[in-house]
Amino acid sequence: MAGFHVMADAYGMHVQPTVRRITTADLWDALRLGAEDFWAKPSHYVFLCLIYPVVGLILTQWTSGSNAIQLVYPLMSGFALIGPFAAIGLYEISRRRELGMNTDWRHALDVRRSPALPSIAVIGIMLFALFLLWLFTAQSIYTGLFGDQPPASIGAFVRDVLTTGKGWMLILAGNAAGFIFAVVVLATTVIAFPLLLDRDVGAVSAIETSVRAVMANPLQMALWGLLVAVLLVIGSIPLFAGLAIVMPILGHATWHLYRKMVEPAQIRPPRRPM
Repeated sequence: MAGFHVMADAYGMHVQPTVRRITTADLWDALRLGAEDFWAKPSHYVFLCLIYPVVGLILTQWTSGSNAIQLVYPLMSGFALIGPFAAIGLYEISRRRELGMNTDWRHALDVRRSPALPSIAVIGIMLFALFLLWLFTAQSIYTGLFGDQPPASIGAFVRDVLTTGKGWMLILAGNAAGFIFAVVVLATTVIAFPLLLDRDVGAVSAIETSVRAVMANPLQMALWGLLVAVLLVIGSIPLFAGLAIVMPILGHATWHLYRKMVEPAQIRPPRRPM
């Protein structure tokens, strides 16, 4: 268990990587570089990310078939909460391409050999817990307004949401709650996973560094969050199929955003023998 470290790095140190201030131009450049990574071998990346539209269609069918139509939108928007973890293989591809290494799609699975895997798993579990909490919150808001009875049909649900006071309250309260969840995830994980792939600093330091990076660049990170939300909506509209392109581009772009926001690691001097 000597290699299992989460709270600190492999040396038991609490590392605090230096964060940089960025500009809006850096965001667009990160997206450009992400698109370049995607188009370098698009067939491989589309294959990797077909899981997103497939899972989206399955979730939609499941909720509709089990009289849980009110959870379709929370499930769709919830992709943004687990996206940072789901795209971890894409960060690895961008990292390898940056280093001039083989970028065959199979190397996306090399994450499982990362020394930071325990920390990656811990933050992934945190995101999944937030995703479940978001679904519980969304269901609670619906129940508080419409009661325990599920919608009679999709048409009835849409009509109630768009033409009644309770429906408008559902829209306002639901989106307000979703915004809070999105801000928490953005602040804590926007660069946490790329940082852990790049250097094993521990889960606590990765989350802390992500928060410091957001605090140092509040306007740019707000714009980044808006860009991610808009692109995910665009990708979800044609039966989630667009996510097969949007998700990998965002994943690769996040790696380049990390590079712009965090100073490179300093070479640790070798320990002197006692």
